Parts: sequence; structure tokens; C-alpha cells
Amino acid sequence: MKSTAFKNIILLVCLLFASLVKAQMNTKQVDSLVNYAMSKFNVAGCAVAVVKDGKVIHNKGYGVKSIITKEPVNKHTQFAIASNSKAFTTAALAILVEEGKITWLDKVKDHIPEFRMYNQYVEDNFNIQDLVTHRSGLGLGMGDLMFFPDGADFKMEDLLSSFQYFKPESAFRTKWDYDNLLYLVAGELIARKSGMTWEEFITKNILKPLNMDNSYASLADIKDTSNLAASHTVENGNIRVIPTFKEMMNGAAGGIFSNADDISQWMLLQLNKGKYGDSLNKQLFTEKSHREMWRIHTVMSTDPNPRYNSHFAGYGLGWFLSDVKGNMKVEHTGGLPGMLSNTVMIPDLNLGVVILTNTSDDGAGLFSAVANAITDDYLGLDNFNWVDKYANYFTQRSTGNDDFTKKVWDEVAAADASQIKQKNFIGFYRDNWFGKAEVFKKEGQLWIRFLRSPKLNGELQYYKENIFAVKWEYQDMNADAFVTFALDKKGKAQGIKIKGISPNIDFSFDFQDLDLQRVKE
Repeated sequence: MKSTAFKNIILLVCLLFASLVKAQMNTKQVDSLVNYAMSKFNVAGCAVAVVKDGKVIHNKGYGVKSIITKEPVNKHTQFAIASNSKAFTTAALAILVEEGKITWLDKVKDHIPEFRMYNQYVEDNFNIQDLVTHRSGLGLGMGDLMFFPDGADFKMEDLLSSFQYFKPESAFRTKWDYDNLLYLVAGELIARKSGMTWEEFITKNILKPLNMDNSYASLADIKDTSNLAASHTVENGNIRVIPTFKEMMNGAAGGIFSNADDISQWMLLQLNKGKYGDSLNKQLFTEKSHREMWRIHTVMSTDPNPRYNSHFAGYGLGWFLSDVKGNMKVEHTGGLPGMLSNTVMIPDLNLGVVILTNTSDDGAGLFSAVANAITDDYLGLDNFNWVDKYANYFTQRSTGNDDFTKKVWDEVAAADASQIKQKNFIGFYRDNWFGKAEVFKKEGQLWIRFLRSPKLNGELQYYKENIFAVKWEYQDMNADAFVTFALDKKGKAQGIKIKGISPNIDFSFDFQDLDLQRVKE
């Protein structure tokens, strides 16, 4: 009896150990997964790192930094991490809280008197956490045209006064809608309270202590660009290099350039609740601050996928928070033209995964599939063939999008513009927060240009009725748009509304938030 029982115990232990071993995806398996994903998605290069139980267990580059140079990506290759920068901003705020320079619930106006909002109550009660929790009442991506595309001339004073002109889409603090501009305000607040720029503060207080020596708070800080990944986009199935996205007013919403090796240290810091160093004897921020950043501040809808049995979802301070199979999940993605990133942590498993890519839009499919496959493995779930599923989805989406936009441009090419009286449209139009646009004649054709955002200019091609289509000279991202004129009884244009043509246009091209009215001559 004892012998049989003992054997059964040993067998049970062996089976348990085998199941745990199976859940530990090794480097060769990660290689196989990423290489397969690279074969299915049109992506120039990527870097992947995995941390587990306080150690970096995988850290490699794949593909090339640029399809022109063909130089390989390595673990130190710098990518724009875009909105993954937001958690650095909230960590910076936490440091200032601990220094006694601010509190989380301080009113923004107490530190930035010029700050204006769309009504007096919201303005008077808007606190620091409201800046970084996407619950302002403003719509998705509202105002992002101030820096999408890059090259616009808006300054911080323009931004601080702009919110008074926006129309809210929900009641204050009741609904989650992703926002970038308020993070830029948070960056300005950090600068005013610390006496240094956001970039200087991040470098001194986060990057240097963590020995993130190949990470930079801005593109301008990278003096040696030999290991900087080039940005790429896919157009009609062909991948091409595009210019690196230039600086915003500050980098608080998405300005950091980093690499898989350095982000590993950032994930270890997060998983160790603010502690770092070989013996975890150093502390960047306290566990109290860590709990505040990883606490849901804005409730979101849960994923109904029964695979994960999720019960809650929300946004903390710079992080998306949810549960998967009874485990907390902490994550964020980031996207700029030609650069996409994904950071996922499951603290209950002491696990972190980061994927950095240098290609839009397929990079999102790759980073989602790879992150899901790795975390699923550690969760003990079956192989869900995430790579194939995302590849099929992106193919179908691209085909549907291409078919729709092609139909529009075919209709534009066939439209009869002979009855259009061009003089009725020519003139200046003004939006309260975005400034002036001019409709003018160029080589016999109508054109439109925005005076404060020079990359937004292009020929107005007649579509139907009082609607034109514009193909911007800016083509780093698909932002071509319908331009609809409001006409008076005499047929003269008095106002303009703009909407993206593509169903999948990036939300940062918030043309729908413009209300352009003719400037009196």
C-alpha cells in the first residue's frame, strides 16, 4: 500500500512538473513563433523580450532595421515605443508625488493657470489623475490633428487653451475615450513642478537609474542613429520606408525610443513594484505609488472571450488592466507612423513580454499574435493559432478597406465636375482650435491646405453633390478624406466638414472634430 501510494505521489509530482515545464516557452520556441509570424505579416523587423521570475529569459531581434540597408535588428535596436511612453509619464508623476511637489488629486489649474476646459465645472475640478486616465468626456483622439501628421506649429499655449472649444461626447468621468493631448499637459505639469523638461526628467529619474543606456526620451537625444530602426508602412502589399515621426510638444504621450533589452529592465521594475537592482535594494517609486498606478481609475467593458474568463477591465495610470483566467493582466500598446509596440505583464505569474516593431499596420497583427501566444502558453492554455487568426483578420480587413477606398476613387475618376463653380469654394475657412484652411486654385484645380499643419494639403477632387475627396500630399499613413462644403442659397460655400475615407483611418486623424467656417472677406 505504501509503495503504491508513494508511486502515485511521485507520478502526480512528475505530471505536475511536466505541465509546468510545458508552460515555460523556451527561446527556441519563441524563435519559431516569431519567425513564423514574420513570414505571415509584412513586417521589416521586430524585437522580442520575455522576463520571468526576475530574469530576462529571451531577448532578441528579428528581421531588418531597414529594408534599404538590410542591417539586422538586435536586442539594442531602438524603436519608437509610442504610447508605451505614457507609463513613464505616470511614473514621473508618482515620483513628484513622493517628493511632495504635487498630490494626485491636485487641481490642474492650481499648477497651470492657463488650462481651460469645455465648461467651468470641469475646468475647476479637473485633477492630475484626470489628465492620465482618459475620462475627460472628450471623444476618442480629440485634437490629435495638432501633431498628426507631424510638422504642425502648435505650441503648448495653443494646447492649453484648445480644450474649451471641443464638444464633449460624454459626461465628465463617466466614460473611457483614449486621449493623447491631456498627457502632453501632464508633461507640461512635470516640467513646471520639476524645473526641467519632461525629457530631462525622464532621462535623469528613470532611464539612468535603470541603466536603460540605449533608451532616449526624444528622437533629438539620439546622437548615434546607427542602431535606430527605420519606420515602414505597407501600401498595396508593398513595404516602404517612411520618415521617422518628429517631436511633439513634449514626449509625455509617446516620445520615448527604446529597445527590447532596456524595456526588460522596465518590466522587471514594474513586476517588482518599483524596486530594482541586483538585490532589489533600490527603489524608483514606492509600492503605494505602484498600487495607485495599477488600480482601475476608469472602468472599461470586459472582453467576452470565454477563453480568458475575464471579469473586469479598466485603465489605471498609464496601463490597461484586466484579468485572464484568474490572473491580473497589465498591458499597453503604442503606435506612431511606421512604429508599433506592445508590452504585456501578468504579475501573478511574474511574467512580462514586450514586442517592438518597425512597420504599420501589420506590426499590430504580429505583436498581438506573438504576445497572446506567449502569455497563453504560460497560462497553460492550448495552442490557439493566434498568428494564423490575426493574419487572416488583417488580410480580410485590408482587402475590405482597399475595395472600399478603390470604389471611392473610381467614382471620383468618373465624376463630372464640369458644373462646379470653383469660385464658390475659394477662400479662407477657420476652426477655433485648428486655425485656418485655405481653398485655392492651383494649375486650374481646387486645392485645400491647412496653414498650421503644412503636410495637410492636397487637390480637391469632385466626388458628388457638394462633396470632394482629397488625397493629401502626406501619405505616411492612410488619411485621405471626404471634404463636404455647406452651401448657402446662392451655392457659395460657408463651411467645411471633413471625414476620413478609409473605414480603418487612425483615430488620431480626428477630422470630424473640425468645424471650419468661412472667414468674412
